[in-house]
Amino acid sequence: MESAAASDSASLSSLLEAMALILHAASSNKNAHKTLIAAEYNGVQVQLAPNFEMGVSNKTPEFLKMNPLGKVPVLETPDGPVFESNAIARHVARLNADANLLGSTAIEQSHIDQWIDFSTLEIDANIMKLLLPRLGFAQFLAPVEEAANAALKRALGALNTHLASNTYLVGHAVTLADIITTVNLYLGFTKFFVKSFSSEFPHVERYFWTLVNQPNFRKVLGQVQQTDAYPPIPSAKKPSQPKEAKPKAKEEPKKAAKPEPAKPAEEAEEEAPKPKPKNPLDLLPPSKMVLDDWKRLYSNTKTNFREVAIKGFWDMYDPEGYSLWFCDYKYQDENTVSFVTLNKVGGFLQRMDLARKYAFGKMLVIGSEPPFKVKGLWLFRGQEIPQFVIDECYDMELYEWTKVDISDEAQKERVSQMIEDFEPFEGEPLLDAKCFK
Repeated sequence: MESAAASDSASLSSLLEAMALILHAASSNKNAHKTLIAAEYNGVQVQLAPNFEMGVSNKTPEFLKMNPLGKVPVLETPDGPVFESNAIARHVARLNADANLLGSTAIEQSHIDQWIDFSTLEIDANIMKLLLPRLGFAQFLAPVEEAANAALKRALGALNTHLASNTYLVGHAVTLADIITTVNLYLGFTKFFVKSFSSEFPHVERYFWTLVNQPNFRKVLGQVQQTDAYPPIPSAKKPSQPKEAKPKAKEEPKKAAKPEPAKPAEEAEEEAPKPKPKNPLDLLPPSKMVLDDWKRLYSNTKTNFREVAIKGFWDMYDPEGYSLWFCDYKYQDENTVSFVTLNKVGGFLQRMDLARKYAFGKMLVIGSEPPFKVKGLWLFRGQEIPQFVIDECYDMELYEWTKVDISDEAQKERVSQMIEDFEPFEGEPLLDAKCFK
């Protein structure tokens, strides 16, 4: 009996080795990881297509015969190609039933399908809605971002509830549902889920880190590290206006060219490029406050911040040449997801870059529980918020702006606390504090 079992095992091994499959995708492709991890559990040989180059290899006639859409991954098999990443992973999982990646009963198989669909439609789809605009492959739309974040948080909450009493999604061992769900969570943990966000879902955290550190996952994913920052939203570029076509002049018989007389110096000066108009803030009377000196003091003060930096700020501050403004986000009740709230602030600061020469700012995200509060302090050159900032940075209208009255000691102390990242601020802890300098 032992000899027969050994023979069967050797035959299965030989069969699996003979079924070498070619996966057409880049090694970094997240959807290809599903198949590669399943192959590690199944003992099936899956080789990545050599020299695959996205945007080139998938446009060739040979590739388009396998998938007319030109999308990856595609699995090349002796019996024909298979496309769509979940279908490819299922195909590889079926090649060795002994690994039991697809369940042993009808209800287990249905539950595995259930969690594959759930993680694809509720987790992966919403993560991609957040990621694609940041990679430049889709337009950033605030309503889409808000809806995707709400849906993602709801999905992670449901997954967290299930994992509170289950080590794996189905049964007591890794199945294809765990492989695909973990791979779908991978982009979240490596791109969006900072610790302050993921800690809201402790059972999802435990599940993810347990699985990515399994040997078969590690072979494909390597050492996974959680992100500590959020990818910013790219600044929106204004579309260039199409130039109006000039009407073609009627052709006239060519005449002998006459030498053109030299143009007067006055005309030559008029045709020279006109200098770019100065920013109105550059035309203001000189100020005793040198903004770069303040920014340098802020950055270099590591100890005794209140005694050194805050005192230095008020010593430098010129109320005639600069003005201070508080800002409060108008829609605080919408700030129910920590990393989404931090994304809003990060995007705002990125779009304020046009004012770097004329401004200094602090943005605080306040609270340990949602909804989080977003409040800020801004120092602007001049007595008003610069008009070019209002015109160019659409985030400005999302905030209520109040000019600081420095004769009011309470307001003056609030300014100092915001610069200092004083905690608790107005009775609540700080989730984050960002500086614009």
